[in-house]
Amino acid sequence: MSHQLGGEGGQCRQSERPCIDKHGEPRLEIADLIRRYTADVAVGPISFSVREGEFFSLLGPSGCGKTTTLRCIAGFENVDSGAILLSGQRIDSVPPHKRGIGLVFQTPALFPHLTVQENVAFGLEAHKVPKDEIVQRVGAVLELSGLSNFGQRMPHQLSGGQQQRVALARSLVLEPPLLLLDEPLSSLDLKLRIQMREELRNLQRRLRKTTVFVTHDQTEALAMSDRVAVLSQGHIEQIGTPEEIYSTPISRFVAEFIGSSNLLDVEVVGFSNGHLDLATAAGLRLKTRSPRMPIATKATALIRPERIRLVLGTGAAASPANTFAGEVRDMTYLGEDVHYRVLASQSEMFLVSTNSGKPNSPVVGQEGILVHIDPNDVFLLTK
Repeated sequence: MSHQLGGEGGQCRQSERPCIDKHGEPRLEIADLIRRYTADVAVGPISFSVREGEFFSLLGPSGCGKTTTLRCIAGFENVDSGAILLSGQRIDSVPPHKRGIGLVFQTPALFPHLTVQENVAFGLEAHKVPKDEIVQRVGAVLELSGLSNFGQRMPHQLSGGQQQRVALARSLVLEPPLLLLDEPLSSLDLKLRIQMREELRNLQRRLRKTTVFVTHDQTEALAMSDRVAVLSQGHIEQIGTPEEIYSTPISRFVAEFIGSSNLLDVEVVGFSNGHLDLATAAGLRLKTRSPRMPIATKATALIRPERIRLVLGTGAAASPANTFAGEVRDMTYLGEDVHYRVLASQSEMFLVSTNSGKPNSPVVGQEGILVHIDPNDVFLLTK
């Protein structure tokens, strides 16, 4: 029997059933899961499925229920109602050590008295796997994890990123059907975190390992995930691809939590030429290409900062719709990007994001600029 972990192009091992593409059968199914702590504090009901080979993220602020959900899947939290199915079999009443799920925590929790090789081999030895097979499987996973030259090192001789890779290798060597990652990158500094998220995502794609990833970091979730579930107060607000979550949020909460946003309370005041006419409380009039709604309907207009254009001079805007006189009130330089606070028509303040390399960029206090927002970039939220 072959115990090679993965291969070129993400090939499955011969010992496994054939790979199912990410639009195929679910590997993990959560059905109406509820975990109740008190009469007033509960997580759920939550329902979602994770497809074979998919990288699925649970994203949300602290206390939203994402880690509780992960712990229920792992078996470390009891489920008050609902069902958890892995490969079609219910596991919610199965003890954690018999679920065969791989779990990587925020801290590596390596055995300090064991070498890297011994740490990775520990689980296989506990399962009484033959010694020659242990050597083969540990060698394969260390190579996949970029740790081939670190097998004899002790944990204290490794960097934080290397320790986290060892923790990941220790789970992968057991060849679990499902891998759970509980904020494994949050303790790393920013540069190392970016490097590790790329390495982790590339490794997951090679192995096609079904993965559930918990994070409060929206950038991590967008960069790594096939799909994202955004949680709030114990419930799922929205599930979708990173592009769907960012571009078409279904609620104000999702719009605020994912990326930077301009959110304006608006009222529908008319409909003309395929445009919905909106008015803010400060009197700014906006147009959006949206289905007709009744006059006086209350809603929230979402405009992403990078979709707003600042144009120097007059008459240079692409369209008269949503074009306002503006004044730059503040500027923040962020390397690749510059963020501006711009007052439009002396009534509404907008956050505008532009590339820092653009010529003739506005400066603080500059007047005589135009703020232009394409009606297609005004997204209307009704919840």
